Amino acid sequence: MAERWSAGWNRLFEALEELNEGNMDTTIYIRNQGHTIIEAINRQVAHYAYHVGQIVFIGKMLKGNHWVSLSIPMGKSEEFNQKRFAKTKHKEHFTDEFLEKN
Repeated sequence: MAERWSAGWNRLFEALEELNEGNMDTTIYIRNQGHTIIEAINRQVAHYAYHVGQIVFIGKMLKGNHWVSLSIPMGKSEEFNQKRFAKTKHKEHFTDEFLEKN
């Protein structure tokens, strides 16, 4: 299963690497429906998000009370926001904090 997961993501990244200014006006057909490159990427990202949501939903069902939130734990938004707004405005990738912890 992990091999198929990785293979799928690798194919996405390979396709994205092929993009350049010279081919951004190419029409991409998904099920015979024409899309701009940006429309096709947006459609695919939304599709991935849908499936990841399904995986999370099943994980929550299986883990029950032992589920560990992937973002802000339930009831902890106020605490999270206090920490965020205590910092000055700055530019960073939204995963930087998470990656530093792991």
